[in-house]
Amino acid sequence: MKVEIPIARPLIGEEEIAAVDRVMRSGMLAQGSVVTEFESRFAEYCGVRHAVGVNSGTAALHAALLAAGIGPGDSVIVPAFTFFATASSVSMCGATPLFADVEDQTFNIDPDSAETLIRPDTRAVIGVHLFGQPFDLGAVRDLCDDRGLILIEDAAQAHGAEYRGRRAGSLADLGCFSFYPTKNMTTGEGGMVTTDDDALAERVRLFINHGQSKKYLHSAIGYNYRMTNIGAAIGLVQLDRLEGFNERRIHNARYLDRHLAGTGLITPYAASGVRHVYHQYVVRLPVDYPLTREAFMNALADRGIGTAIHYPIPLNRQPV
Repeated sequence: MKVEIPIARPLIGEEEIAAVDRVMRSGMLAQGSVVTEFESRFAEYCGVRHAVGVNSGTAALHAALLAAGIGPGDSVIVPAFTFFATASSVSMCGATPLFADVEDQTFNIDPDSAETLIRPDTRAVIGVHLFGQPFDLGAVRDLCDDRGLILIEDAAQAHGAEYRGRRAGSLADLGCFSFYPTKNMTTGEGGMVTTDDDALAERVRLFINHGQSKKYLHSAIGYNYRMTNIGAAIGLVQLDRLEGFNERRIHNARYLDRHLAGTGLITPYAASGVRHVYHQYVVRLPVDYPLTREAFMNALADRGIGTAIHYPIPLNRQPV
């Protein structure tokens, strides 16, 4: 019998089911006290003053950019190699994404490339902790400070990752997380914005709730980006399990590193001073490898091992 190893699988247990059942029976399904508790716990976990729950990672990015005042006439530097939402959230603000190259070993934004893209209208840089490894925050933070730019962490794949002992989401002006089912922890769908800035947190809350400064008083054009108590209930349980999930990912990555050594495959590089939490374990095939990438993936599929290409088209080549 062939063993099936999927590319990703949410780890949902009886505790999560029981937590959802309690919310369902309470009748308080939309945003409420469970969301507030999850926000507080997640802020504490990341080491920040504020965490604001939203309904997706894309909503987190969009709300963070709006809170930072990004709009028409502005440009924002993003890596060319990442998921689409990193750039589309910039366009959703009416701003222009500028595509930086990425480092060969980490696949993360190249600070030198980012610096060459800065224009008079550039207001911010979004760095992505791709596949669970923090980008070079020291270099990019210095660049942003020198040029007066806002720095946003796209930490959608990096729950619990660390840079020089500090957790992802606590290292920039704003941090953005996704809780999609394939992530290191999930709420079904959902996201979070983190910050130490009181004013930015207040603006994020404004934009995710129809721009209401108080009930039925709308001081800005906002959106319905709120998290539900149902999602937060799952998130609270998952947050308690996150460190165990991450340690298992790290253990598995080290196992694969050892057993793939000498096969000709290029295994993941982990930079010094970071905690890589391996949202994905990414291997590369050198040009002289005996199989094409497609043949290699097909051979694994025949053995029940799931693979995927993340991401097949860089953002600067997307039709949009």
